[in-house]
Amino acid sequence: MLIDYDMPLWRPPSEADSFILQATLGCSFNHCSFCSMYRTKTFAVRPLDQVQADIRAVAPAYPGVRRVFLADGDALAAPTEHLLAILATLRAAFPRLERASSYALPANLLKKSVEELAQLRESGLTLLYYGMETGSADLLKRITKGATPEAMITGLNKAKEAGLRVSATVILGLGGQTYWREHIDATTDLVNQVELDYLSTLQLMIDPSIHDEFHRKFREPFQPQDDHALLAEQIRLIERLNPPAPLVFRSNHASNALALAGELPRDRERLLAQLQLALAGAVQLRPEWLRGY
Repeated sequence: MLIDYDMPLWRPPSEADSFILQATLGCSFNHCSFCSMYRTKTFAVRPLDQVQADIRAVAPAYPGVRRVFLADGDALAAPTEHLLAILATLRAAFPRLERASSYALPANLLKKSVEELAQLRESGLTLLYYGMETGSADLLKRITKGATPEAMITGLNKAKEAGLRVSATVILGLGGQTYWREHIDATTDLVNQVELDYLSTLQLMIDPSIHDEFHRKFREPFQPQDDHALLAEQIRLIERLNPPAPLVFRSNHASNALALAGELPRDRERLLAQLQLALAGAVQLRPEWLRGY
């Protein structure tokens, strides 16, 4: 291994062929009750010389790198000047570099100005993976997301003004059997107010290590949705989505029971037809043992 990664290491599915570069370690918030990804880590911005040493270690062996993902879960929390220096080093090391990307917390987009975000975009950070999870103000509190729908709208509008592309994720099943309609309806209301480039769904999967915490913070008994109910959520989501600009829709993450791909609103009817076939048992769902994060 050319780099001694600080494990665990996570990345979006679409970054499978990217050079994963740890600009930060862990997550600066790390309180979401549904997420166990960085619970074993203390958040830190890695020193610039260490990050640049990783770039120098990889560049001679892989000079054709075209995509870089800035890990861990909260690279955008690093100071703008720090990130600009990393991006400059990447451009110098990889002449064929087409884009850099990172996760983005709602707080990241609130704290950075439009001018800072535009600087990062001009330096090569062009795509952000944004965990929206839900548009319900009540559920955002129950999962301790540390965000409100209004704050997410403000931040996402800043990203769009800065010219950044945004890939947002929504978690099916997050409202359980009690709040699933509220979850889906509030989420579509939020998505319909912001200009996203990509929207993906995941299905709720709670790691055993945080099971008790998730249920305690939900503040009442949580009854999970089964596969058919989750397909019904997806149908309601796609039926109600009316984005201000066309967006690419995906449910190809390994947690999903059914993989879907299309553009909304163009492919709405085709996607709904696939879901109806799955509900009727005419399409095989992904076996539970093959699902995961």
